[in-house]
Amino acid sequence: MQVTLVFTVLNEAASLPALLDSIAGQTRQPDEVVVCDGGSSDGTVALLRDERRFSVRIIEAPGANISQGRNLAIAAATHEVIACTDAGVRLHPRWLEHIVAPLCVSRPDDRPVAVAGFFLPDPQTTFELAMGATVLPALEDIRPAAFLPSSRSFAFRKSAWQAVGGYPEWLDYCEDLIFDLKLRARFGPFAFAPQAIVYFRPRSSLATFFKQYYRYARGDGKADLFLVRHLVRYATYFIAMPAIVVGVALGNSLVKLTALLALLSGTVAYTRGPYRRLMQLSRTLPTGERLKAAALVPVIRLVGDVAKMLGYPAGLWWRWRHRPPR
Repeated sequence: MQVTLVFTVLNEAASLPALLDSIAGQTRQPDEVVVCDGGSSDGTVALLRDERRFSVRIIEAPGANISQGRNLAIAAATHEVIACTDAGVRLHPRWLEHIVAPLCVSRPDDRPVAVAGFFLPDPQTTFELAMGATVLPALEDIRPAAFLPSSRSFAFRKSAWQAVGGYPEWLDYCEDLIFDLKLRARFGPFAFAPQAIVYFRPRSSLATFFKQYYRYARGDGKADLFLVRHLVRYATYFIAMPAIVVGVALGNSLVKLTALLALLSGTVAYTRGPYRRLMQLSRTLPTGERLKAAALVPVIRLVGDVAKMLGYPAGLWWRWRHRPPR
């Protein structure tokens, strides 16, 4: 079965060569590559036009958001199987082979409509390693039946994309989650291909991370996603933590001990996953760098939570004003 690889770009001249190299190095080459550019001004389109190792069809759509760009690229695809990734990543050499395999089985009744691939952090600094350990799941964290994949590592049938109306073009962030949820509601769970790995570089500073998570949470608010999760976060910071501080400051010995134990147990529970992943990722680092990475974990957690608590109400306000479709 023939496969179209699609992705969108916007001012990706610095990161695009790594992705193009990894496409050229695939054990199973795509039958066509369709890329939508949202109005780049940094030479991105020139890099795509200069690619000679495989053919690239470029759709230029200045001002298009990611959803619009993906929909344009998929609509232009000539094949039923669509493999989707993002700029700013590099693909494992067997990524395409693994992610489309379940869609190309010989018996049509056995074919899923979508396949979730996986992604791993590709850190280049100690900070990025700590960031990856804090925010990106390890394979053992994934429950395949419930996993909602990022569209940086995803494959699906074009007919299924058409059936659910494509990516939501009114949404600028978290658009892939809405697309996942529509597909799963219509067709059931996705196949999971953990060997279909995309390497994703984590954010390199707290400022860019804050902006990223603010936008993610704003997208949650716009799309009316994860209300309970956000309410728990607000309750933790604005009810539970102040109560603990008051208990430590004003309580008797038993209250102070209880408050401190609650703070300790909450901190351990909140950072256990990141520290477990950090131990796996930092084995080759010098001791000093490992300690630096460990100290960054709670800072990254805190910055991410603040960004989410600011972004989510901004998204809700947008939703209240615009009344987008469900």
